[in-house]
Formats: sequence, C-alpha cells, structure tokens
Amino acid sequence: MGAIAATWWWLGIPVNLPRAPIDPNDKVQCISYAPFRNNQTSLSPATQVSPEQIAEDLAQLAKISHCIRTYATDLGLDQIPGLAAKAGLKVIQGIFLDRDRKKNATQVETAIRLAREYPDTIIALVVGNEVLLRKEMAASDLAALIRSIKAQVAVPVTYAEVWEFWLSNRELSDAVDFVTIHILPYWENIPIRADLAAAHADEIRKQVAAAFPGKEIFIGEVGWPSEGRMRESALPSRTNQARVVAEVLDLARREHFRVNLFEAYDEGWKREIEGTVGGSWGLFDSEQRTLKYPAGVPISNFPYWKLQMSGGMALAILVFGAAWLTLHRKPREPMESTLVPWLAVGLSATTGGILFGVAAQRLVYESYGTGGWLVWGALLVAATASPVFGANALVSGRAPPSFAELLGPKGYHTESMLVTMHGLALMVTAVIATATALGLIFDPRFIDFPFAPLTMAAVPFAAIALLNPPAKGSRPLAEPMFAGIYLAAAIYTVLNEGPENWQSLWTCAAFILLAMTLWRARA
Repeated sequence: MGAIAATWWWLGIPVNLPRAPIDPNDKVQCISYAPFRNNQTSLSPATQVSPEQIAEDLAQLAKISHCIRTYATDLGLDQIPGLAAKAGLKVIQGIFLDRDRKKNATQVETAIRLAREYPDTIIALVVGNEVLLRKEMAASDLAALIRSIKAQVAVPVTYAEVWEFWLSNRELSDAVDFVTIHILPYWENIPIRADLAAAHADEIRKQVAAAFPGKEIFIGEVGWPSEGRMRESALPSRTNQARVVAEVLDLARREHFRVNLFEAYDEGWKREIEGTVGGSWGLFDSEQRTLKYPAGVPISNFPYWKLQMSGGMALAILVFGAAWLTLHRKPREPMESTLVPWLAVGLSATTGGILFGVAAQRLVYESYGTGGWLVWGALLVAATASPVFGANALVSGRAPPSFAELLGPKGYHTESMLVTMHGLALMVTAVIATATALGLIFDPRFIDFPFAPLTMAAVPFAAIALLNPPAKGSRPLAEPMFAGIYLAAAIYTVLNEGPENWQSLWTCAAFILLAMTLWRARA
C-alpha cells in the first residue's frame, strides 16, 4: 500500500510554471478555431453548426484572445465572421482547398464575399492549408489562385503550410503578402521534446525568415497535444502542453513576432482519423468547453490522483483478499510455507494498484466511439481481473489457463467457473494485444501504447507461468502463434520507435511477458 500511495503522490505533484499558459491580464494574439462538438464532424457534408453554438464559443474565446483563425467556409462556418464582429474578435479567414475543384470554387467565392462584407473583422485570407503536404494541388496552380484572390480583396492574402514545404516551394512567396508557416514540434520528422519546443520554433522561424527576406513570417500553427502516444522523446501530456504554450507565447512577446496557437478546443472527431493525439491539441475541453489551465491553478497530469490512488488500493486489497481466501479454503504444501507465491501476489497487487488509475484515465481519453469503448473497456476489465484470479492460481498452485480449456473439445474443456473466468481474461488480453501489436507493425502512426492495462494483465500471468508451470503435454498451436506475433511486434516497435520512447519500451516489455506466458502453454 505504501508503494501505491507513494507512486500516486509523485504522479500527482503539480507543476507551477513561471507564466500561466493563458494569462488573464494578457490575451493571446490569435488561436485556431473549429466549432465542432460532440458528434459533429467536418467529414460529413450534413454537418451544420448553429449560430448559437458558434456565438457561445466566441464569447468565451474573446476573453482570452484578440483573434481567431478558421479553416473553411462551409458547414455553417461562414457565420463566424459576423458573429466574431459582435464578440469583438478579429478573424484570419481560411479557405479549404483539396482535389474537388467545384468545392474549392465555392470556398473561394464565399471567402471573397465575407472579406468584402466584414472588412473590419477579417484581417487576412489563408488560401489553402497544407495542400502541398497532402499533394492535392501543384504549387503553380496554387500561386495562380492566390494571385486571383488577391486581385479581388483588400485584405492581405497568404498560404499556410508546414515550414519545410515553404523552403522547397520558394516561388510561392512572390504570390503571398506574408508567409504563414506551421511549426508543430511533436510532428517533426525528428520529434522535439517539449522542453525544447519553443526554442525549436524560434530557430525554424529565423531559418525561414532568412530564406524569405522582406516577408513577414507568421507562425500560423504552433502547439502541443495534451493526450496521446509518444513519438520518440515527444510526450503528449497536460503539463507539457501548458509548458510549450506558455514558453512560445513568452518568446513571441519578447521577440515581437506574430503567432497563432493551435488550437482553441479539442476536436474529438479527429480521433477517428488521427488517433487520441489528433483530438487533444485544444486549450479547452471539447465536451464541457472548460479551460484546461485556469490561471493560478497548479497543473497536474493526474488531477484526480487521490481518487485513482484509492481505486488502486481497493484493487490491491481485493487481490490480497483473493489470495487469503484461497489459502484459507485450500491450504497447500509445501508452497504455503514459503514466501515465493506471496511475493508474486504482492508484485501483482502492487503493479495493478499503481497502474489501475493510469489505465482508467487513458481509457477515458483514448476510447473513441462505441467500438473503442467496448475494446478498451474490455481490456481494462480483463487487466483488473487478471491479478485477482492470478492470486488464486499462485497460492493454490494452479497452472495458467489455456485456450483449449475454454474452446477445446470434450476432454480438454474445463468445468471450473474460476478457470473459465481466468481464461477469458487471458483470451481478451491476448486478442486485444494482438490487434495492437499488428497495428504497431503495419500502421503505427496513430496507435496508442496500452502499456498500463497490458502490464496489469501480463505480470500475474507471467508469474503463474513461472511458478506454476503447466504439466507436460503437446504444445498447442494458438498460444505460440500469439507469442510469435508479440515477439515480432516488440522487436519491430523498439527499432521503429527508438530508445527514447518509454511508452513503446514499456509496451514491448508487456508483449514479451505475454509471449513468455503463452509459449509455455501445454494441452
């Protein structure tokens, strides 16, 4: 219990930054804004955002920012400039471009109309956002379109793109009034740590400025995710997001350059295509629209750590209770006279007690849609059950359950409800771990690392396999196949993610424990 309490006290220690991310006495220059909430998504043409919803957001944003940046004019977003004028906000109006030329023409026509209708509100037009990155338009066609729009409006016109693409398409600078670059240290080809993010952004800004003398360099996107998977040493977290935002804003004040934060609100719909990290860049929560970092409130990655610690302690008590009941009802020689099984029970209980709160928090942030909640909820249930049933197995001397005991023919199938439940926990863990392992091999970019629930499940199973090995018999086919997938995924993932990604290393260690457990299975 002491280890659980000490660990959670350490995890819950808040961070006090020299400057609040959002200073109530000093508004930010500009912030990216998309109004989509709940089930709304820009991926559906049927989405239509109401003016009341937008007005509510803008009234909130007007308290922290002078300006908002938008990205399109459809789905009700054409209402934003008029409502922003009433809220006292300036607008950097975006024009969304892709391969659909007819849709592009409508976007352009609407943006030109809005620029003429709200000349005191719209301060610039952004013609396209990362079109070159997505390879949806040639640079020459884009430049021609920018020049055409410039001839029809009185406001400055620019194009927004990842900074590397500006350097490789320098001819675009002649078409724009100022250069808008995106600097997202987390997404760099070589990811940048949070503590180096602000300095990196400043270095890139100066590098681009040297390439385009005489042009203003506007940082159109800069930010950090609060949740999601690590990329090498770049760790999404609440404290890291707050730090990066605070340091970038402080740098912009000192160096006198314009910057737009990415972004105002978490966009939950992006998690469908970009994983947890895609929907976690906002300074406000998506559902409740609450500011993540109110001034004067210490920032913690685990703001509910006391509740999470209590949940972990309850699980540890349950694990020890299961072991005690097993010993009380069915004493065993000579294992009951040794400390080894009880040390294994203690390790399982402590591991589960520490990680239960981490796994539960990650379940909340990493589950998207009904399917996501079912999958990750099932894994958490299996991971929670594993040390409880494992305590019974360790103390009673029972071998790890096999798939054949659940799914095999008569003669293999177990009649014990306890073994059945334990086997179901192993099977659920194995299936979800396999899906994750294959994802990390074939499409890892947005795959989260389920290190907490996998470890909760793997440690008890590995301990049982080590202390209570199965009796001699034929080696089944299913378990070694799963073990082979885990081992391959562990090797590939370590090489692919690098040694600085502790989430990756931890997950791979859990894969190896599961592989060892399943490899020892006998029928």
